[in-house]
Amino acid sequence: MNTRKLFMAILSVSALLVAGCVSTAQRYQSGVYEGTGHGHGGDIKVAVTVNNSAILEIKVLSTQETAYLGDSAIATLTERMLKANSADVDTVSGATEASNGFIAAVKDALNKAGFTPGMVKSAAVNAGVKAPAKSYDVIVIGGGGAGMSAANAAVGKGAKVVLFEKMGILGGNTIRATGGMNASGTPQQAAKGIKDSPELFYQDTMKGGYNRNNPELVRTLAEKSAESVAWITEMGGDLSDVGRLAGASVDRAHRPAGGAKVGPEIVKTLANKAKQSSNLSIFTDAEVISLITSKKGAVTGAIVRISGKEFRVMAKAVVLATGGFGANNEMAASYNPNLKGFATTNHAGATGDGIKMAQDVGAALIDMDQIQTHPTYAPDGNEMVTEAVRGNGAILVNKSGKRFVDELATRDVVSAKILAQEDRQAYLIFDTSVRKSLSAIEGYIKAGFVMQADTPADLAAAFGGDAAALKLTIERYNSFVAAKKDADFSRADLPRSLSQGPYYAIKVTPAIHHTMGGVQIDTSAQVLRKDGTPIQGLYAAGEVTGGVHGGNRLGGNALADIVTFGRIAGLNAAAFAGRK
Repeated sequence: MNTRKLFMAILSVSALLVAGCVSTAQRYQSGVYEGTGHGHGGDIKVAVTVNNSAILEIKVLSTQETAYLGDSAIATLTERMLKANSADVDTVSGATEASNGFIAAVKDALNKAGFTPGMVKSAAVNAGVKAPAKSYDVIVIGGGGAGMSAANAAVGKGAKVVLFEKMGILGGNTIRATGGMNASGTPQQAAKGIKDSPELFYQDTMKGGYNRNNPELVRTLAEKSAESVAWITEMGGDLSDVGRLAGASVDRAHRPAGGAKVGPEIVKTLANKAKQSSNLSIFTDAEVISLITSKKGAVTGAIVRISGKEFRVMAKAVVLATGGFGANNEMAASYNPNLKGFATTNHAGATGDGIKMAQDVGAALIDMDQIQTHPTYAPDGNEMVTEAVRGNGAILVNKSGKRFVDELATRDVVSAKILAQEDRQAYLIFDTSVRKSLSAIEGYIKAGFVMQADTPADLAAAFGGDAAALKLTIERYNSFVAAKKDADFSRADLPRSLSQGPYYAIKVTPAIHHTMGGVQIDTSAQVLRKDGTPIQGLYAAGEVTGGVHGGNRLGGNALADIVTFGRIAGLNAAAFAGRK
């Protein structure tokens, strides 16, 4: 049974669990009814089984939602609906579009069942708030890739750990990552004959960050990146495919077979591992509002708000993994006014909370004005288009149908070039061969924001471009592929010609993507004060930190960062807790 079928089977929850909790007044006509709603990735179809008074079963027939993110939200909503005997439940924070689509689908089915509103006894109404224990060895704040890496690493060293995630599901920005996880010197690279080294990885990262990066942190990232890939693989993750993202000298972006989205794979792997441990407690919808410190300034716990109640939770060590502030436009614009009003590729929870909490206990910040935009955000689909589309051969053209940049230049360069074009936007152009090379593209097509035509001229007409110019642009680019040299923009990697119809276009524009600045750490992931001394008991990893990426983050380095430094933070937090 594949993962999707297993997930759908799990959602088929028996009514015996809730039959005693609902009113016996007639609300429905008994039977099985199908309903449809529109989520983020497309239509969600469900089959709902009811008797006269209760919802007995909710089964997902089909969904195009992002793997794990949509699945987790739907599982949570299904449980809520069965307990409440109603589709009038709150959405899952962090998965609003998927939630709304699923709720709409269930309501559509219930309306077909002749739904009659009425009083309902809900098992959820009087449910008490689950409280965390009063103390743990390690508190991890944030349930994205960095937080789950830290939690799993700490548990692996025997620590008793609690993880607090303020959103309704785990995953953070990690679940949205698509391109790959950079690593050098891996067996996956060796199997494909790719020659790479930590030194080359280091040089690429320093160059990409304009040498503003902390060299020691970059050395650690590069030298431990292969261990991070091995760690995810050992837990069952698929990182078997290797491609190239902008700024890399060689192919080092590890991702699932077929070029599938890497973020959901990493989140699923880390979450499944986390849920297997009896020493790890996970709380979602749990917002940490402040850190607790001793009289000497050591961090000794956190105050967390769950269902409106505040809990004071003590710990021997705390790991901050709350992410950056890409979804907080006010904060981003305060550091870079040019970004005021920009869209973002980030999830709604990336608001800089952890940075502010760290500041309050004396942490130093670094590179806060270094904020990266991702050049290929698709406004028509409200989705970031992975850099791997360009890496696998797509080109960028303007409204006139002409190329204007090396598509694999660093993100800041490509973003600036797009913003200089008409309407501050461009079009990603690719053919069927590129589509077949990268399964992530199928999701964009199903979501409905990809234009398609049989010929380049017809494709230009679809986005209002110059048909003759686009035809000539593609022919000229194909000649560069044949000659293995881009005479216009010196693009180094020319993987394939664009000659297999149908042809495709996606309208793109830059959006805030990654905040390179944050809390200052050392190579042990300890948070530092302004004088360079560590704050006892406080560790940090991922986008909440600064110094790793300098003035520009290379594609694929964020996942390498969160897993590598997440592990380091978790291991060292557990070791510190063991000494206390």
